[in-house]
Amino acid sequence: MTASAATRIERLREQIREHDRRYYIEAAPVVSDLDYDRLLEELRQLEAAHPDLITPESPTQRVGDAAVDELTSVRHVRPMLSMDNTYSEGDLAAWAARTAKQLGGDEPIEWVLELKIDGVAVSLAYEDGRFAQGATRGNGQVGDDITHTLRTVGGVPLQLSLPSPPPRLDVRGEVYMTNSDLVRLNEKQAAEGLPAFANTRNVAAGSIRLLDPKLAAARPLRFFCHGLGDAGGLPIHSQTDLFAWAVSVGLPVAPWSQAFPSIEALIEHGREQIEALHELDFEVDGFVVKVNSFQQQRRLGSTSKSPRWAIAWKFEKYEATTTLARIRVQVGRGGTVTPVADLEPVQLAGTTVSRASLHNADEVARKDVRVGDVLVVEKAGKVIPHVVRVEKHLRTKRLVKWSPPTECPECHTPLVRDPEGVYIRCPNVHCPARQRERLKFFASRGAMEIEGLGEKLVEQLVATGLVRDYTDLYRLTSDDLLPLERMGRKSADNLVSQIAASRERGLPRVLNALAIPHVGPRVATILAEEFGSIAAIRDASQETLSAVTEIGPVIAESVRSWLTSDYGLQVVDGLQAAGVQMEMPAGHRARRDGPLAGKTLVVTGTLEGYTRQEAEEAIRSAGGRASSSVSKKTDYVVAGAEAGSKRAKAEKLGVPILDEAGFRELLEG
Repeated sequence: MTASAATRIERLREQIREHDRRYYIEAAPVVSDLDYDRLLEELRQLEAAHPDLITPESPTQRVGDAAVDELTSVRHVRPMLSMDNTYSEGDLAAWAARTAKQLGGDEPIEWVLELKIDGVAVSLAYEDGRFAQGATRGNGQVGDDITHTLRTVGGVPLQLSLPSPPPRLDVRGEVYMTNSDLVRLNEKQAAEGLPAFANTRNVAAGSIRLLDPKLAAARPLRFFCHGLGDAGGLPIHSQTDLFAWAVSVGLPVAPWSQAFPSIEALIEHGREQIEALHELDFEVDGFVVKVNSFQQQRRLGSTSKSPRWAIAWKFEKYEATTTLARIRVQVGRGGTVTPVADLEPVQLAGTTVSRASLHNADEVARKDVRVGDVLVVEKAGKVIPHVVRVEKHLRTKRLVKWSPPTECPECHTPLVRDPEGVYIRCPNVHCPARQRERLKFFASRGAMEIEGLGEKLVEQLVATGLVRDYTDLYRLTSDDLLPLERMGRKSADNLVSQIAASRERGLPRVLNALAIPHVGPRVATILAEEFGSIAAIRDASQETLSAVTEIGPVIAESVRSWLTSDYGLQVVDGLQAAGVQMEMPAGHRARRDGPLAGKTLVVTGTLEGYTRQEAEEAIRSAGGRASSSVSKKTDYVVAGAEAGSKRAKAEKLGVPILDEAGFRELLEG
């Protein structure tokens, strides 16, 4: 019986660890909470019947039997340093320039962008792959022993999935709580007549220092790994290598982490991520920017307080609590119908806030937002405020669930849902709301840059029927504009002049201004340089478009379907007839001849005869395309010294790898 029980016990432990991986690492559970609890209960009963088979790393041993008398001190193997901060993109770029200069100036550097989790920093010690001790940061040199509470934290594996673990590993990371879990915890607190917790960080900070692990286990804490204090001799050479390794052994890492070839690309991506913070169910207060290579990190070293190879790029973040008065919807230029929260006015970051984006119907349902609810509203950077969570414990009466509309609020066309998406859309391209939003974007600075064509004027032009779409703008005369509100002769003449000047903005700006789904400034530039004219792009097949580096099937399908639709044909033909420049000037097209014509190359590591920029320019001059990421479409990877994760990915995908001599031979044809 003991042998049979041992087999079943080990099988249950494997199943539970696999479900933990799917839940905490992949965020894709395949069993219900009830089924998971049944597996855990069966394991508990078997271990109770066979106590000699209980091991410290068993999933049943997350909560100890007894509380500790006090927190004792632990000296860190390596100091847990804090980071310098910046709130400015300019200061971040200046830090990157200083860092590059310390490494010699010409040496290529990969920069990693990570989310800065608003939690509590901890250190986990693993001995022979088993969790042995956990500690707080403390003063950086010495922290408090919190092993008993860290054993209760979801996402902290009690045993790493390592076939041959080193004698000791020192894992660094952050303990945090999700907003959803805080909502449920506060509901439980209210039901028991206990005070609510103010925010997720306060819960995390207080819970990990509790003396009784059973109390800590009642608070659903989680963990993200972001570094190593001591790698135990493992072959990990970069931050991106670390993330891949961590996931493989069962340590969760935060989403959205990514490496970039330049600090400019990283900053641009960071701006986009701030706009998407509402998608996260946990709190962040900025980003962490790191030099990717561990070899470069070691050369840069640290001050007595902070590493020179990392910095916290923080953004101003403010929260306020207010009441939801109503939910209305607005229609975007692409037809997306977005729910918006009308709020009781509240002061936030020095301004009065009366509305917040709810983004999509699925998010309203996930957060269970209802009219009359008390909401926590957040503003990060310059982003429109969004709803963080509902204070459900403050619901004093039954509130009605919100249902998304079934027809457009402006043109009353039946709405459609994106296949496999979260958005609902108005499919009517002539919807007045879509017309207004398209024109606003068309005239914006990043598009055709028509000064003077602002929101109020666009609304008048659409309402009076003077303008229905882009091409109507180029037919306007000063006399057409004079009857409009607050429009004098000088203003009318200036606007007509600005519209005329926009004809020469160039093909990349036009493609961006058309608001084709999935086409922004970078994609527009790639398409313009590759094909040279709007006519050539329109004539290209979906397969031809998809073959262009950084385009892919989703963008290709979107571009193809938009340009060949009745509406797209009408718009493009109309703009051409209006004299809008729709071709690239000579010399601005991507080169189609040369020894690397049609080839995509990725440069990684340090080359002796080229800087990264020089190597990529050599590729372009030879007719090739220089990319920053390795994929199945990559033709060659040029790998210099200290090549890390990109070389490894090329090997995995079977992409040919060239050394510097091979690269020179390829350039020479």
